[in-house]
Amino acid sequence: MIKQGDQAPDFRNLKDLCGKNVVLFFYPKDDTPGCTVEACGFRDSFKKIEQLGAVILGVSPDSVKSHDKFIAKFQLPFPLLADEDKKICQDYGVWVEKSMYGKKYMGVARTTVIIDKNGKIAKIFSNVKPEGHNKEVIDVLKSLS
Repeated sequence: MIKQGDQAPDFRNLKDLCGKNVVLFFYPKDDTPGCTVEACGFRDSFKKIEQLGAVILGVSPDSVKSHDKFIAKFQLPFPLLADEDKKICQDYGVWVEKSMYGKKYMGVARTTVIIDKNGKIAKIFSNVKPEGHNKEVIDVLKSLS
C-alpha cells in the first residue's frame, strides 16, 4: 500500500507530467451516479485546478470506448485512463475486495491521490465522498503551490 511521501508508482504518462502536481482519481465505473458526481465536480473545478499548476487524470477499469462516451456525455476536459488490466489500480492499492448485499467481489475503492511536482505522494484521500470532493482537492493543491 502506498503512503504519503512515497515515490508515486509509475504508469504511462506520469513521467511526461514531471514538474506538475497530478490529481489521480480512481473511481469504480463510468456513468454511474457517484462517479458522475465526482467527475463533474472535477470538470467544474478544472480551470481552478489548472491555475494551481495541476493536471487531472481519472482512472477506472472501464474500456477506452466507455471512457470516450463518458467524456463526451459530460464534456469532461481531462483524460480518463483505461486500466483494463487493473495494473495502475493494483500499484496504488485501490483494487480491493468489496462487499454488497453480502456478496464479495473485487472492485475499485474510490480514492484520490495527489502527486507533487517531484513525483511523490503528497496526499491520499480514501473512501472519497463524491459530493464536494473537488473542493478538498483544491485546498490541498493550494498548500502545494
